[in-house]
Amino acid sequence: MRVGVVIPAFQAAATIGDVVTRIRSAVTGGAAEIIIVDDGSRDGTGEQGRGTGATLVIHPRNRGKGFALRTGIAKACALGAAVIVTIDADGQHPPEEIPRLLQPIAEGRADLVLGARQRNHAMPLSRRFTNWLSASLASRIGGQQVRDAQTGFRAFTREVAERVQPAGDRYEFEANFLLDALRAGYRVDSVDVPTIYGALARSHFRTWSDSWRMARAFARRIGA
Repeated sequence: MRVGVVIPAFQAAATIGDVVTRIRSAVTGGAAEIIIVDDGSRDGTGEQGRGTGATLVIHPRNRGKGFALRTGIAKACALGAAVIVTIDADGQHPPEEIPRLLQPIAEGRADLVLGARQRNHAMPLSRRFTNWLSASLASRIGGQQVRDAQTGFRAFTREVAERVQPAGDRYEFEANFLLDALRAGYRVDSVDVPTIYGALARSHFRTWSDSWRMARAFARRIGA
């Protein structure tokens, strides 16, 4: 499989180099097309990303994680990727787990694979609740078990990438992507991955505004 790894990056100069290095080591033979989307960073993320040898796409101003993902996924398809992996730039997702995300797709068992984080002490309490609630709602809406509806660590086929075109420019893009894929009947699987929070995994998730956007995404599907 030709794999395209999309990294939406904002203010990630301190971590982007390490993430790319670990991706190259994780994907067998280094056979991954790595695409960094610098979403209007002002800390030198673009310069650091260019130094890794990855394909770099720059947004002149910050457009939001969803917009960056949309840009990166389109670029991966244009470069001929058969499978796309999305992974954060801040070190929250362990690149070493990419082969495990790819396995259900390679074996023909899934079209979309979610890196499911454990809801344990490593995850902030407020995030544990919203993570559980969103997973429960997604499972109900889609009729398939979803263990982590909020994870941005995912792998999916080119067909899913081209046919699922969700709305939203911020974190609601990921919720809409999953819910639209479920509604379209694509097979969703989950792989357990470590839960990493801390200084090197600094989230840009805005608790109130982004939670509200995601809640609206779920509410629209429930009411449909």
